Amino acid sequence: MSTEDKPFFDDPHAALREIAQNPDAYAHYLADFHRVVLDMQAKLEVLQHETRVHCRGTRVAGDKWKQAQLRSFPVEKSLNDVIRNLRKATSGLEKSAHKRHAHDEKVKWVKKQRKEKALLKERKNNPPLEATPESPGQQGAQNSNRDYGSPTSIYDLDRRESA
Repeated sequence: MSTEDKPFFDDPHAALREIAQNPDAYAHYLADFHRVVLDMQAKLEVLQHETRVHCRGTRVAGDKWKQAQLRSFPVEKSLNDVIRNLRKATSGLEKSAHKRHAHDEKVKWVKKQRKEKALLKERKNNPPLEATPESPGQQGAQNSNRDYGSPTSIYDLDRRESA
């Protein structure tokens, strides 16, 4: 089998697949399309103006007022529709590039959030070991130092008056 029988790429969509996986390449690729569409839009706007001038200036013998303009409306409308659709396409290309970048940022954020959640869950299920409780002799010494917490019930009040 000769090389002429083999396709240049085994998969014709391989290059686009790689572009779709990289947000920077995606934005660059859409920017190329954006430039082309903007160039087409600019040229069609000039064509629209020249067509309007020509069609509205074309008069037929016996025309009444604005008949030439009324005849030119379908031509002008078709070009206006094309230009409007190109404007929508350019804004759509920009929006798509921004949304692709936002998607990557959100994926990174979700990974980070899930990692933090897993750490919190692990800490909750396996709390760190606490210090051993103090001996009873030390606890009594601490209680005697605390003025507020010493009587634990109203029956433990010796000579203090209750409210």
